[in-house]
Amino acid sequence: MPTENFDVLIIGAGLSGVDAAWHLQKNSPKRTYVILENRERIGGTWDLFRYPGIRSDSDMLTMGYSFRPWTHPSAISPGDAIRDYITATATDAGIDKHIRFRHKVVSAAWDSATARWNVEAVRRDDSGREEPVQITANFLFSCAGYYRYADGYTPEFKGRESFKGQIIHPQHWPQALDYTGKRIVVIGSGATAVTLVPNLAKTAHVTMLQRSPTYYVSRPEKDAMANFLRRYLPAQWAYMIPRWRNIVLQRFFYSRAKAKPQQIKQLLIKGVSDLLPQGYDVATHFTPKYNPWDQRLCLVPDADMFNAIKDGRAEVVTDTIETFTANGIKLASGKELAADIIVTATGLQLEVMGGAAISVDGRKIDFGKTFTYKGLMYSGVPNLASIFGYTNASWTLRADLICEYVCRLLNTREAKGVEIATPRLAEPAMKAEPWLDFSSGYIQRSVTMLPKQGEKAPWRQNQNYFIDIKEMRKAPIEDAALEFSKAKALGAKPTLARAAE
Repeated sequence: MPTENFDVLIIGAGLSGVDAAWHLQKNSPKRTYVILENRERIGGTWDLFRYPGIRSDSDMLTMGYSFRPWTHPSAISPGDAIRDYITATATDAGIDKHIRFRHKVVSAAWDSATARWNVEAVRRDDSGREEPVQITANFLFSCAGYYRYADGYTPEFKGRESFKGQIIHPQHWPQALDYTGKRIVVIGSGATAVTLVPNLAKTAHVTMLQRSPTYYVSRPEKDAMANFLRRYLPAQWAYMIPRWRNIVLQRFFYSRAKAKPQQIKQLLIKGVSDLLPQGYDVATHFTPKYNPWDQRLCLVPDADMFNAIKDGRAEVVTDTIETFTANGIKLASGKELAADIIVTATGLQLEVMGGAAISVDGRKIDFGKTFTYKGLMYSGVPNLASIFGYTNASWTLRADLICEYVCRLLNTREAKGVEIATPRLAEPAMKAEPWLDFSSGYIQRSVTMLPKQGEKAPWRQNQNYFIDIKEMRKAPIEDAALEFSKAKALGAKPTLARAAE
């Protein structure tokens, strides 16, 4: 079986993968790269999710790329517009020519002797038949996101098999589904549920069934400043001014929430109460037990969910499920919710490195036992980086910084005449803390598989864009925790880019 060789192998052709490729082409243009994408199209998350109303859960002025203005009139944007934006970015930059679709990375084994990742992938043809593919790369860049595409998370519901209607997880929404006039119960109260409820309620009656309340904030779907500036200023200026305004406001609000949680809690609850009918039971249905930003806030554009509640097209029930029945759901309170369709908006299943098995010189890597270096590399794992965005701001803000850092790392390594960069723990007994200080269920269910963080830099995951600018864009690449070395074997096989020079 022939083996292809590249300088960099990128996993995933979604928002992050295209970001990585763009930065490589700009900042490290001599390097060869390939993108392996499991799906058939560009877009990642924004190609996978097709449920009604799918949209961004952050404003696109901060979730868009720093180098490409977001020009769609909606700042809280529909999913297809986001996918078109990613696709146009890839096409305009020629990135699409480097993508191999229907290629799933199964494993990657690092060989210190040659300073190469030996990557095993499978390629699917039109009939679904799979064949193995072998590729080697000096650097592995995972842009595969953080959750499993194959299936979402659904708890074991008692009596599920007795329900006569249809049960759907939003991650696999049937495109031909006609829900007009149906009684729908959406289980969950996170970003997916908040998007589904008002959109389904346009033609159906919807009940959002939650075990506990979530914090919500309503914002206009369209950004008036951005749309005004776009008429008078060059596109990049019209983009960057409201973008930086939103970055600063996001950081201010988050910092305030951490410093004065009760004050912000009351502010958020009052904001929701003002959008609901007078006398609505806000204490039961919209007053969370946790503090703001212990979990991610949910964004409600133009108060659409609250308007659906006011109009009687949607309702919220706070209770626990005792069992599914033939005609709906019986609750612990004894109440039964009638349903023709049950939507389990119950979350994601986390996955590291897109599910690929990673090994270093024959040693299998358990990422749950590693420490994260600057939130993008892992202790004892050479020449590998991954993208994970912010939990308290837009994903792409951090993705951009990570891509810049990786290019700087590759260029620094080349200048030093070495092939390998490995984060090393100087303190083996460093206190381990959870990588993500977040109480959301999808994080807590997977805490053992996620890397750990330390008490101080560079082993601490920042949730602060301004600190990350200093640490990833401006600070020197070389530090005491990052070991540079050469391949152990003399005459290691060169990459295509080096062979051509």
